[in-house]
Amino acid sequence: MKNLVWKYNRLRTMSFAEIAYRVRQAAKIKADSYIHKRIKHPPRPDYSHPGKPWLDSPPRDLNAELYCTAANRILAGRYDIFALHDANLGFPPQWNRDPKTGIQAPLVFGKTLNYRNEDLVGNIKYLWEPNRHLQLTTLAQAYHLSGDSRYASGVQVLLESWFDQCPYPLGVHWTSSLELAVRLVNWSFTWHLLGGENSRLFASEEGERFKRRWLDSIYLHCHFIASFLSRHSSANNHLFGELMGLFVAAITWPCWQASKHWLQQAHRELETEAIKQNAPDGVNLEQAVYYQHEVIDMMLICWLVGRANGIAFSQHFTTRLERMLEFIAAVMDVSGSVPMIGDADDALMVHWSKEPNWHLYRSLLATAAVLFNRSDFKEKTKHFDDKSRWLLGDDAKHHYDSIAPNNHQATLRREFRTGGYFIIGSNFDQQNEIRAVADAGPLGYLSIAAHGHADALSFTLSVAGNPILIDPGTYAYHTQKKWRDYFRGTAAHNTVRVDGIDQSEIGGNFMWLRKANARREHWESNPDKDCFVASHDGYRRLPDPVIHRRKIEFLKQARIIVVEDMLTCTAEHELEFNWHFSEACQVSIDHNTVRVTIADIHLEITMPNGNGKPELAIGSENPPSGWISRNFDEKIPSPSVIWREKITGTTRRITNLRIITGYNARNT
Repeated sequence: MKNLVWKYNRLRTMSFAEIAYRVRQAAKIKADSYIHKRIKHPPRPDYSHPGKPWLDSPPRDLNAELYCTAANRILAGRYDIFALHDANLGFPPQWNRDPKTGIQAPLVFGKTLNYRNEDLVGNIKYLWEPNRHLQLTTLAQAYHLSGDSRYASGVQVLLESWFDQCPYPLGVHWTSSLELAVRLVNWSFTWHLLGGENSRLFASEEGERFKRRWLDSIYLHCHFIASFLSRHSSANNHLFGELMGLFVAAITWPCWQASKHWLQQAHRELETEAIKQNAPDGVNLEQAVYYQHEVIDMMLICWLVGRANGIAFSQHFTTRLERMLEFIAAVMDVSGSVPMIGDADDALMVHWSKEPNWHLYRSLLATAAVLFNRSDFKEKTKHFDDKSRWLLGDDAKHHYDSIAPNNHQATLRREFRTGGYFIIGSNFDQQNEIRAVADAGPLGYLSIAAHGHADALSFTLSVAGNPILIDPGTYAYHTQKKWRDYFRGTAAHNTVRVDGIDQSEIGGNFMWLRKANARREHWESNPDKDCFVASHDGYRRLPDPVIHRRKIEFLKQARIIVVEDMLTCTAEHELEFNWHFSEACQVSIDHNTVRVTIADIHLEITMPNGNGKPELAIGSENPPSGWISRNFDEKIPSPSVIWREKITGTTRRITNLRIITGYNARNT
């Protein structure tokens, strides 16, 4: 029944053109399922014109011990997969066994396998993650830095076992084109780090057999991706990642007649999707900061691999990439934290860095500082990290060090009108900064808005690099519907919920039906104050329609944020004013005043004209409230405060947030 409801809701999000497209795809899959046993051997590869690596000379001057330690854990069968830490998967692993539940997914025709069925495949995120083969790149890095042949041999053992256990086109690893694409990207970097065509692994007759087997699988990966690209309402980051995999593979292994077509198609569509999926102001239209990071990574990989092989991307592509990095810089506070807006799945395209204090958002800006010669990006990073060196080479470190401060460079961008985000605050990027990120953006991208959250008119607050008002993150995707719905629902965000329902209507784990439309009405900033005004219509679907309008005014000298919420309606409604705090905050309620302490910062929150009383929740299960998820599939209690009251007719409420003492002067 759940599957039927999902299918009905999914159908509601489709256009007639998409329905026709999916009917044709279903017919193709049905036909393929009958003939897959008769699939011919892939064409013989011609590797006479090999693709060049992304760098002439990958870095050598790194801490080899870090990479060898990580590689040794892989050889010992030890993995970290989301909430599973130091799990023993064996060497080689059972590639079709979910490491979390122990369920063995069946080897049936992949495209007809329902990977959403937990009883059939277990937790698909845990099953897919090790099969992306990021660990192969780690082994290849260790081999490159140490010369120890154990690591190269480990790559061969893992690949041979994967070919044996995951034959084309059977099982869950032949269902999602994105999973194949990420695997191809890691295979490409692994191939080059092992020596490419001249790798010692291929030197013997047995090595030649292994190489042919690998190339055959690469062909089948490319053929599968090209046949099943994400289209229509699914053409989000999945499509971009699939094109990335096809692009990188066609350059690395230009071995077949189809390779030229795959390369041309992927290059053309990457150019198009970079503009379609990312707004001119630099906000990724999925409205999810972590996915912004993922798409930036995809764009960087394609740009660098293409550049090394004489395939250029347009100025439109690189300019859009630079704007996206500016958005990351704008929402990043002085400690390097960014708000956890929208979905996040902790995915990395390649696990480059093994530095213990590696910071993925600062890493993006360190790479970008060199590529775009931006001193403002450099100032946000503090460090040229290992990942940047793997991508750009040892010489890039000298370039990074030589970038001098530019006093004439443009100041911090604070308006992202298309994306719908506005940066409120003072003393930016100084140790006493106040930085709030207000949201008046759309729910998400395309008709399903897969990775958006019902967070219209919410905002986050960081003081002196300490997150205080937070977005609580994501937690789960395919499993635990109660928690999936809570973390992306309105109650989990710093905004107003009406009559106990979300601003937008959930249709499935990655699907929204009726969507709130947010609209910025006013923005101004001057030395005395910042003022943001926006509204949304998500509650117009109620029998008595409600419009929520919010004004956020920051009085800089007084260090007070005044939030005015106007609910326009005629009948009776129940309101919840939600405030969610970092797990590092100490929160108490003194009569009707909420007191918040973190480090040497104190915040007082009052609602002078409200009729409700604040309630404190920390780790509540039913209903869910007072949680934060900083890592996928992990949640911990954190303080939340809710003011509840009933109103009749149009109502105006004021909330004052007063920063009353000190700032944290820690070394950031």
